[in-house]
Amino acid sequence: MHFLQSLALKYSHIKMQKDLNKNLNISFNTNEDFKIPTKKSYMLYMHIPFCHTFCPYCSFHKYYYEEEKARIYFENLRKELHFIKEKGFDFHTLYVGGGTTLINENELLKTLELCKKLFNIKKISCESDPNHISIEQLSRFKGLIDRLSCGIQSFDNEILKKITRYEKFGSSEILQEKLSKAIGVLPIFSIDLIFNFPNQNKEMLLKDLNIAKSLSPNQITTYPLMKSNLTKTIITKALGTSLKDNEFEFYKIICEFFKDFKQNNAWSFALQKSDFNDEYVSSNNEYVGVGSGAFSFLNNRLLINIFDLDDYTKALFEKKDANIAYASFEKKEILKYLFLTELFSNKININAFNTMKNCNLKKVLNLEMKGLKACNAIIEENDNLINTDFGKYLCLTLMKDFYIGMDKIRAVFRENKHIYTKNNINIMKAKLS
Repeated sequence: MHFLQSLALKYSHIKMQKDLNKNLNISFNTNEDFKIPTKKSYMLYMHIPFCHTFCPYCSFHKYYYEEEKARIYFENLRKELHFIKEKGFDFHTLYVGGGTTLINENELLKTLELCKKLFNIKKISCESDPNHISIEQLSRFKGLIDRLSCGIQSFDNEILKKITRYEKFGSSEILQEKLSKAIGVLPIFSIDLIFNFPNQNKEMLLKDLNIAKSLSPNQITTYPLMKSNLTKTIITKALGTSLKDNEFEFYKIICEFFKDFKQNNAWSFALQKSDFNDEYVSSNNEYVGVGSGAFSFLNNRLLINIFDLDDYTKALFEKKDANIAYASFEKKEILKYLFLTELFSNKININAFNTMKNCNLKKVLNLEMKGLKACNAIIEENDNLINTDFGKYLCLTLMKDFYIGMDKIRAVFRENKHIYTKNNINIMKAKLS
């Protein structure tokens, strides 16, 4: 990596943090309904916030699983889906995230069937952990779930022990046996791995990649380890620290290893290229989120659903909107976000982007594009902006920084209950400023 590229990485990291701090100014409103549909079909995101145990690197919104609490939650989720239908929304794709989405198969089945009944959904993607991928369990979802991603994270037994997954999900050998039986039950199966663990070396990384490829899944996703303020202390305690950050070196190894695969985006590789992968934001500019702690992005606003489960239940019982907060953005900031999410998929057609976003990309983001070209992150060819190898890595780090930045919102909303009180809203505003 040459000097300009190192400088670009540092500048991009600092700029992302500043932009998030500046633009993620949350406003609270319990009266106005912001989920106003237009005459088009959106993507639907549904959040299942339950896990049996928590992994040290995970900062997503979740609760420890209790069967009765989960049953009530799914009932509320189905109420919210009916509310969304009454507003006039329709959806073409559904992503179900968590948490552990298959943690209660009976309730999930009823909820997915309702989604198909209410909306014009053609494709459904879900996530799972290795304890919910038996042939018997997955067979129940044939005709419903089109894509399943399974969080394996690593096949190294020592890493699995340090991140508390060895006892929960089994050894590397057990995981491989589970996966070999599960792959092929549903149309698309994805294996999710994490790289750049502290003290992970090149040999350990290559072993993970070789095992994953040998199992012949449709997709393999390789996430960089993300350390936010919520997780960095826990990660250090569990895994220690490394004197050297191998992220860039490891990413080059990953890209070289998967050169015979199609690259869906900066961290997803597949036998067949598809926009149906883990990063739905890269192929769906607008989406509606349902469930506790879900985000929506509509009409240039980030919308935030209630996090606390009791408040979520109360809102739906009173037939109120589960969305209780929002952040609005200036047009340039919106275009920068959309530019990043689309470039994350490795190519942007300038004319198509301008038409869809009603803008002049070269004019609005002139300095940003010049900077990307100067550090050899993108090249322009036949009205397309195409990522170079360094550009793919830059997008990976920017997306990582974006997700880490969103943890600030999760942290504040999780810590504060009963958000309808005026005093509590003022406290949350102060923490988010």
